[in-house]
Amino acid sequence: MFVSYKWLQDYVDLSGIPADELAEKITKSGIEVEGVEKKSEGLKGVVIGRVLEREQHPNADKLNICQVDIGQEHPVQIICGAPNVAQGQKVAVATVGAVLPGNFKIKKAKLRGEESNGMICSLQELGIEAKLVAKEFSTGIYVFPDDAKVGEDALEYLGLADEILELGLTPNRADCLSMLGVAYEVGAILGREVKWPESNASNATKKASDYISVRVDAIEDNPLYVAKVIKNVKIGPSPLWMQTRLMASGIRPHNNIVDITNYILLEYGQPLHAFDYDRIGTKEIVVRRANDQEKMTTLDTADRKLSADHLVITNGKEPIALAGLMGGANSEVGSDTTTVVLEAAYFAGGVVRKASKDHGLRSEASTRFEKGVDPNRVREAGERAADLMAQYAGGTVLAGSAEADTLTVEPAVVSITLDKINTMLGTELTVSEVERIFARLQFEVSTVNHEFTVTVPTRRGDITIEADLVEEVARLYGYDHLPTTLPAGEATHGRLTAYQQKRRQVRKVLEGAGLYQAVTYSLTSKEKASQFALEKRESIRLAMPMSEERSQLRLSIVPQLLEVMKYNIARQNDSIALYEIGSVFLKSNRADLPEEREHLAGAITGLWESHPWQGEKKPVDFFVAKGVLETVFDTLGLAERIEYRHAEIDGIHPGRTAEVLLDNEAIGYVGQVHPTIQKELDLKETYVFELSFKALGEAEIEPIQYEAIPRFPSITRDIALVVDEKTVAGDIRKVIAEAGGKLLKEASLFDLYEGDHMEPGKKSVAYSLKYFDPERTLTDEEVTKAHNKVLQAVKEKTGAELRG
Repeated sequence: MFVSYKWLQDYVDLSGIPADELAEKITKSGIEVEGVEKKSEGLKGVVIGRVLEREQHPNADKLNICQVDIGQEHPVQIICGAPNVAQGQKVAVATVGAVLPGNFKIKKAKLRGEESNGMICSLQELGIEAKLVAKEFSTGIYVFPDDAKVGEDALEYLGLADEILELGLTPNRADCLSMLGVAYEVGAILGREVKWPESNASNATKKASDYISVRVDAIEDNPLYVAKVIKNVKIGPSPLWMQTRLMASGIRPHNNIVDITNYILLEYGQPLHAFDYDRIGTKEIVVRRANDQEKMTTLDTADRKLSADHLVITNGKEPIALAGLMGGANSEVGSDTTTVVLEAAYFAGGVVRKASKDHGLRSEASTRFEKGVDPNRVREAGERAADLMAQYAGGTVLAGSAEADTLTVEPAVVSITLDKINTMLGTELTVSEVERIFARLQFEVSTVNHEFTVTVPTRRGDITIEADLVEEVARLYGYDHLPTTLPAGEATHGRLTAYQQKRRQVRKVLEGAGLYQAVTYSLTSKEKASQFALEKRESIRLAMPMSEERSQLRLSIVPQLLEVMKYNIARQNDSIALYEIGSVFLKSNRADLPEEREHLAGAITGLWESHPWQGEKKPVDFFVAKGVLETVFDTLGLAERIEYRHAEIDGIHPGRTAEVLLDNEAIGYVGQVHPTIQKELDLKETYVFELSFKALGEAEIEPIQYEAIPRFPSITRDIALVVDEKTVAGDIRKVIAEAGGKLLKEASLFDLYEGDHMEPGKKSVAYSLKYFDPERTLTDEEVTKAHNKVLQAVKEKTGAELRG
């Protein structure tokens, strides 16, 4: 809901309360103000001018030379290219030195040899959205009414010297979908009175009921229908002040009749509709459910096929409006309309919502009917609109109205004790303080023995139970003033489970390593559902998918991460590292629900490190992805229990893929995406991993044991072994670790050689072995003895030979 600060002042005194301060007060009372837009912020130097002369530019077919009176001693010459500029018009002129939206400054200029001292502006050039500009001015300059005064501030006339508060309303606060509703709220916050607009009663001798009759067949859908008749109207533009208020609220002006109905919708929150009396074709209005397959053409020229679920307004024969949504083209108010039938009705939200959904129509009117309008405001809104049509369309309002009324509305009556209010809020409010709060809200209240009986106005349909009254007291008293208290009695302190702690640790590690957390869809397509899956099972299809692209529950997270990669790379973000801890869904024997498992997945591409000053660049490779995982395993205390084994997995590069094992059980993989898939997705070299986080999170971990820092020196021996090229380096390391005994503390691979000086089918791998004893200094003989055992073991078990 957009609320004009200046318009709001018509209903409640805002003196001494700037718009920003008012926004803060409204937010603190429970309705969030999402922003305050100062319409004229940054704009200056725009005045009203009068075009005295207009002649064709001698050197340009589409330009005009205009002499414009801007209220100064002499007229100014302005070159204008607008097709609708004409002599005698009053227009918006940006003078030399003026500033327009986008910090566009107006300077003296020469256009095709002729001097121009300013600019005649369109509304779009003054910052008004094109969709809000009336059609007659949508492709040219704006022309002010004749009563505009030359030389005065054009921004003031156009309502741009205003501030707009954008309210983020929750569904229960439909009462604030109107200026009067907001005025009641602001009046309660500030403790000030609300002024209602005045309507003059008709003094016509003819009666509306002589011209039209109303019958409602669908009483539950439409318990109240009021029809006013206004004769002798003259269709034309609405007054400028009304147009500017509509535009500030996001509604495009049309003509005086339509604009008045929209104005009342914003002012009262009551949707209205105007019919051309002569186009209705009969002297009756019948409200009923549509017939199956019945058709009508709405104001947007769309042909609508109706059903018995839809409520229609008819002339007794055919539909002339879709109730609460849109009028029919066959009864539209046009430039030749002289008599208007004005509809003010109360439609049930359910039937309007159904038609809105079926026809894809959502409007300001349907929104209000769906959320609920004030039934006691229907007639008043109709009377106010009819009065405005008399003032600004020259119409004569016929006496009374034609109506069908079966509406019975009783205001809600809710009782609550002072003790309950204070107990729930932790306050010590008195009876008089609570009564003053209800009085500010304009709720009728009676108090007996500290019990309040509150009669809630029908405009506040959200208040039905005790808790609602407590909320009203709390927000008007001020949430900032509520005391802070701790729970009484014994309490169990909350904490994370061990599994949750591990999840949090892993997130911290991965983000520390430079990966960003992604949250992707759990739904995917049939083709992608089983790609990269750790466990191959049939994917699960939704019973009612919104689209085929999101019809299956995923078996792997990696395809979704690759989608994110593709999206970013297409936007020149080519170095990306992502991870996600999320669920995959496996089909189980149970027919009702799938088995849900938590996985950890990641995807990395581009440069891992880039130091342009030093000229260093390190692209992502297999060992970067593996290193990230090793940091995770080390943090979880599982590093010694993890192994890597060469694997071939669909969609992963066959030579750059490793299966990850925990305690000899496969829990996932790490590797490069297969080049063909990289090409399909327009990806560069990309590495991914996916692991069962359930396995990691539930793994039992031995308590941490600390060892003293060694006091005695270690001895390092390096060995280079010649082995078959198919021998796995990890297998050799296992043999070394087993044979080294208690003196061998570390064994790490540091070199691989395959080249011209190596016989075919062989390779050389080099390891660095560290020996030490924490209790004493080792002798060379002791180390040599242990080292020889290692050499003998690798020769016997792997066929390795020392490289000469």
